[in-house]
Amino acid sequence: MSKDEIVLTQEGLTKLELELEDLKTVKRKEIAARIKTAISYGDLKENSEYHSAKNDQSFMETRILILEKMLNKVRVADLDSLDLSTVKVGSVVILNDIEVSEKVEYRIVGAAEADVMENKISYESPLGKSLMGKSVGNIISVNAPVGTIKYELLEIKAM
Repeated sequence: MSKDEIVLTQEGLTKLELELEDLKTVKRKEIAARIKTAISYGDLKENSEYHSAKNDQSFMETRILILEKMLNKVRVADLDSLDLSTVKVGSVVILNDIEVSEKVEYRIVGAAEADVMENKISYESPLGKSLMGKSVGNIISVNAPVGTIKYELLEIKAM
């Protein structure tokens, strides 16, 4: 993986493309309408609605630029020909937390689609980095704020 490329699953790419489309079509119109309405209230110096809408517009335009730059650097992980002998982007891993003997399952995804609440971890995260290229049976040590956590890699599956 090149340093500049952004690796995503097809699901992650689609999610970003939909977000960009929504920002460019729906959200831009909504914010433009808010600005127009706020201008109609008069004096812009003390018009909190106007300043709020302009601030939201600035954040939205920045997000659009970020998404466009990201999408220009995307490489989609090929899940159809995923080799399940080692962990890669697109792998689903089942780990055993050795200390508490508890099984956990994570999906290895690109940073832009990571979501801990959905057990999607980035291949760039400390755990993700430790897992990349590992095989079933390997012991993985991860430095965490609570100390070193050791996992045994029990299974690698496709998403």
